[in-house]
Amino acid sequence: MLKGKLIHPDIMAALALCGHGDKVLIADGNYPLDAKSGNAEKVYLGLTPGLPTVTDVLAAVQSAVEIEKAEVMEPGDGSTPEIFGEFKQMLGGMELGKIGRFDFYDECCKDCVRLAISTGEKRTFANILITIGVA
Repeated sequence: MLKGKLIHPDIMAALALCGHGDKVLIADGNYPLDAKSGNAEKVYLGLTPGLPTVTDVLAAVQSAVEIEKAEVMEPGDGSTPEIFGEFKQMLGGMELGKIGRFDFYDECCKDCVRLAISTGEKRTFANILITIGVA
């Protein structure tokens, strides 16, 4: 199902094993990846604080696979983080499913999450769970 410019070998290998309906977590640097990504293949990309960003990684992944659905961790105070607008724009206006923090953690521990990527992103609530579509 690969289609693009992604060059990270571990991410490419994990995506190549994904099928329709499998999920990929792209997490900010604050996300407890080891504890809250179940049996997913884990890739730690954080190079320095802020690099790479979640949107950098999303763009690379998006070049390789079709994205059918996207879900984000909703802040408990009802606010809308600025990055949600960036996600929506990058995904062609796709509506983002919003999941409360602890339910988001539970969702990311399910077996359908095949890949979890940690970034150096510093913005809070900059986590996105994407569902792989068909090519």
